[in-house]
Amino acid sequence: MENLISLVNRLQKACTALGDHGEDSALPTLWDALPSIAVVGGQSSGKSSVLESIVGKDFLPRGSGIVTRRPLVLQLNRIDEGREYAEFGHLPRKRFTDFAAVRKEIADETDRETGRTKQISSVPIYLSISSPYVVNLTLIDLPGLTKVAVEGQPDSIVMDIENMVRAFIEKPNCIILAISPANQDLATSDAIKISREVDPKGERTFGVLTKIDLMDKGTDAVDMLEGKAYKLQFPWIGVVNRSQADINKNVDMIAARRREREYFSSTPEYKHLAHRMGSEHLGKVLSKHLEAVIKSRIPGLQSLINKTIIELETELSRLGKPIATDAGGKLYMIMEICRAFDGIFKEHLDGVRPGGDKVYNVFDNQLPAALKRLQFDKQLSMDNVRKLITEADGYQPHLIAPEQGYRRLIESSLVTIKGPAEAAVDAIHAILKDLVHKSISETAELKQYPSLRVEVGSAAVESLDRMRDESKKATLQLVEMEWSYLTVEFFRKLPQDIEKGGNPTHSIFDRYNDSYLRRIGSNVLSYVNMVCATLRNSIPKSIVYCQVREAKRSLLDHFFTELGKKEGKQLGTLLDEDPAIMQRRVSLAKRLELYRAAQAEIDSVAWSK
Repeated sequence: MENLISLVNRLQKACTALGDHGEDSALPTLWDALPSIAVVGGQSSGKSSVLESIVGKDFLPRGSGIVTRRPLVLQLNRIDEGREYAEFGHLPRKRFTDFAAVRKEIADETDRETGRTKQISSVPIYLSISSPYVVNLTLIDLPGLTKVAVEGQPDSIVMDIENMVRAFIEKPNCIILAISPANQDLATSDAIKISREVDPKGERTFGVLTKIDLMDKGTDAVDMLEGKAYKLQFPWIGVVNRSQADINKNVDMIAARRREREYFSSTPEYKHLAHRMGSEHLGKVLSKHLEAVIKSRIPGLQSLINKTIIELETELSRLGKPIATDAGGKLYMIMEICRAFDGIFKEHLDGVRPGGDKVYNVFDNQLPAALKRLQFDKQLSMDNVRKLITEADGYQPHLIAPEQGYRRLIESSLVTIKGPAEAAVDAIHAILKDLVHKSISETAELKQYPSLRVEVGSAAVESLDRMRDESKKATLQLVEMEWSYLTVEFFRKLPQDIEKGGNPTHSIFDRYNDSYLRRIGSNVLSYVNMVCATLRNSIPKSIVYCQVREAKRSLLDHFFTELGKKEGKQLGTLLDEDPAIMQRRVSLAKRLELYRAAQAEIDSVAWSK
């Protein structure tokens, strides 16, 4: 079972190294889920002496005022043999065997975080002590509660310390070690007062009475130790610490423990309680209880870790990859993002995503409807036919057939098809632009980089503009081709006057009668309708070839060409990720590293049923 406390020690060490101190933040915290024992007491309550008695070493800074200004995570590791040593989390490769140097390093590390002021900080100091004379145990020493700010401290320091202590002990996984001096009324004890607020039933509070040997003659702490003065779920434990004179004389801890045992066993009032008094007993009780709590929390801890890993991986995936540092890496990254966008754009056109069907709708509905609205029969009214036929003759009336008149009638009718043809090109252009914007919004990687998003969007639209211009040119050429070269076979198949019994000797001007003009108009209308039916099929082909196909094939080709000319700094301006997102990714990656390490640590331990 000893490996359970060692496991939590390793997890707490990982938390400290990777920035999880249990403080309020937007990141999930493993620290708060780990069982721990927080040591709470007022100034001069004997808190430091209790901790040193449990460890068996002088290692804590002493002095007047607020000495402990940062939480100290004290992890005790029992070793079978060898010399005692200490290690700090911020100095992982350095072992301390001189505990006076440990005391100095605690003070120095506190000053590094808070400056040489008397301010406090919630960032903990991690200290591991390995010794044959300790039990496996983890304690968090918190700043002593006080009622008055000393010189050099703001008036808020009193409330700041109380808030820090409360933030630690109000967590349900925290076991509270409440230190109270026996020569003080429990009703005024700072430790009991704040413990009662967060644990009113005393279900996770251990009470420790110090300074029992300093009580006034004729008084004792029996009622308090028996839980009659203030009842907790766990029995109160009394300790007798070294006096200031003992500390000044450097009285050995082993001797101090022996004197403590003798005090309780030889004092009549406490003889019946001697078996559960003293700092050695306190350490064993806390170690056994901490093991039991850890064992009960393991299943929930595993579940929490697995769930949080999935959440962290999901958010990191959503935030995307971090920016490469070298020019080649940045270029590759931009190209990959552009390919992702291009792939989404193609999916829209190919029907994997919605939107491509709008292109077909233009060809199947909008273009035919626009051609139908041209109403060629009105264009070929009697008056218009007569006008164009007559004008085509010029000063010389036609001899055989009004060919120029036919040509002008056909051209004047076919030229109106340019309007629907251009409209179809513009409609497809608008659809493709809309799909570009949709694809940009659906490309998760582009959301990270506003400048790249703008550049890709602009480059894609510029390409579409060029394709539109080419498409319009090609499509209008199709229309112009139809009036530039007429289908001769159509007219050769038309019945001639002589074949219909006409009299070729009639005056040429007799052929301008209404019946003749109507026949010309009818012939031209038939030809124009035939051409219109052809263009209805060929215009979509031209548009698809020049716009849709080209957009799928080379939408960002020009952008890629220009991209290859840019230097690393210029590429960096395109990857202008929001600094908040960059910091969030770094924080998430560190927190994910912590949870994966925790998962591996837990999986490596075989639990006894």
